[in-house]
Amino acid sequence: MNTIPLPRADDAHTAERCDAARNRRLLLDAATLLVGERGVDAVTMEAVAARAGVGKGTVFRRFGSRGGLMQALLDHTEREFQEAFMTGPPPLGPGADPVERLIAFGRARIALVEVQGELLRAAEASSSNRFGAPARAVTHTHIETLLRAARVGGDLPLLAYSLTASLEATLVLHQWRNLGHPLDRLADNWSDLVRRVATPPATDGVAVL
Repeated sequence: MNTIPLPRADDAHTAERCDAARNRRLLLDAATLLVGERGVDAVTMEAVAARAGVGKGTVFRRFGSRGGLMQALLDHTEREFQEAFMTGPPPLGPGADPVERLIAFGRARIALVEVQGELLRAAEASSSNRFGAPARAVTHTHIETLLRAARVGGDLPLLAYSLTASLEATLVLHQWRNLGHPLDRLADNWSDLVRRVATPPATDGVAVL
């Protein structure tokens, strides 16, 4: 007598995880299309559900709130950028002097605001834990690592937070759109800031009071 093998519990769990990942990608792709077509304000839970062809409850179960959706969308769109500075060619990627890598990182981050600024701003504003967001944590860790590699002195974790804050989309958009500073000027200012931070103070024997 032939028997039909029953699916194992771990197989069912794997299939469930694959379905969840596929649904998450479907929803995030729908949200990305909405941003491109109508702007970030059009990204509501209802609009994403309609675009993805699912019920609104599915979106809420997956992301919890619009803030959760925006944060997930930010993480989704940042993966390519993270791959560039983690494994891409120098000076943004490995292989360059750490100071040059830090300069390249900030310049690339500022340039990204021109393309994804509203999405980045919305994600920052809507997150209930913006300072603990995964994308921000990766940025902070990367900057701190480069500071350490460049043998910069001082409290590196706090210094990395200060540098990270200067690259926030909300601030860059304000400087660019409201204050009228061109993005290339902001990028040049970042380069100057990094070099000032990374350059050891002169030791000419004069006491500083």
